[in-house]
Amino acid sequence: MLVGVPKEIKDNEYRVGLVPATVRELKTSGHRVIVEKAAGLGAGIADAEYEAAGAEMVANADQVFDRAELIVKVKEPLALERKKLKRGQVLFTYLHLAPDRAQTEDLIAAGVTAIAYETVTSPQGSLPLLTPMSEVAGRMAPQVGAFCLQKINGGRGVLLGGVPGVAPGDVLILGSGVVGTNAALIAVGMGADVTVAGRNPDALRRIAAQFGSRVHTAVSNKETVEALCRKADLVVGATMVPGGVAPKLVSAETVRAMKSGSVIVDVSIDQGGTAETSRPTSHSHPTFIVDEVVHYCVPNIPGAVARTSTFALNNATMPFVLALADKGYRRALADDPHLRNGLNVHDGRVTYRAVADALKLPFASAGEALKL
Repeated sequence: MLVGVPKEIKDNEYRVGLVPATVRELKTSGHRVIVEKAAGLGAGIADAEYEAAGAEMVANADQVFDRAELIVKVKEPLALERKKLKRGQVLFTYLHLAPDRAQTEDLIAAGVTAIAYETVTSPQGSLPLLTPMSEVAGRMAPQVGAFCLQKINGGRGVLLGGVPGVAPGDVLILGSGVVGTNAALIAVGMGADVTVAGRNPDALRRIAAQFGSRVHTAVSNKETVEALCRKADLVVGATMVPGGVAPKLVSAETVRAMKSGSVIVDVSIDQGGTAETSRPTSHSHPTFIVDEVVHYCVPNIPGAVARTSTFALNNATMPFVLALADKGYRRALADDPHLRNGLNVHDGRVTYRAVADALKLPFASAGEALKL
């Protein structure tokens, strides 16, 4: 199979779909790999490293999209890229389709087989391709939140760790999954006063067992979230519905009641956001202010630490990339129900229920669409 890797074009997105080690594995299995020149430079990977692994370097993305049977990316294809997709191609990347009608309709029209990293599952029920980036985004959330809290950035002028004689900052994390747990880990390490609110009692027990008295836990409901947001200096939105739209836990009314200069870091923004006032931003212009509350809503937070993120992501995606290349997408999806859960669009049909429901589009199961 001919596998193609274009350079990412989303604002300040420096990750890359494949690293040289994965290219070498593909070549060893008899496949061909083409990589757009300079695709890996943002992650510290030179073209010569890809060539040494056996990749063919091509001048531009047009050649990748024109020739490749399997296209491996990191972020969803932007409108310019979607115009290059062709029927019969397989696209393997993060998609986050539920809040993105334009992308979904373009993928349907293109007739591609679109497999989303974020809905591939494991036998244990986890999301193995979402987990590494959730770990990165969770660990970065207190870091960027602390930066936004600086007065020069519109914040309250609060140091999360405090100093002797002055109380630390108050951090509220909405969500007790991978993002929430990793955000708590870093916020605790920074010396903040941390509360994790969630709806899964088992997850809250795990948080309590892991952090002990260093982290407070709370059951998430409207009254509790409103009260906790009002006293927080930093709120981290870490909620998700696999493949669907994130629940809006922080209302516009709650935002108006928050402290002047407090900060919301909405890690859930790629699925629509946890706060009603959130809207996607970019690494170039990461924040905006609503009712004197700073909002950081960058959908590709891990792109800021592109090298770490690229290698962490490739560690997770490599077995699936090899399966798709070795078997072809149809057999790979038939053989592995967990990879099949990643199928979001195929041959003009939406094949992931949460996407179809969110966008009110017709749904066909993966098995039905693939005629398994």
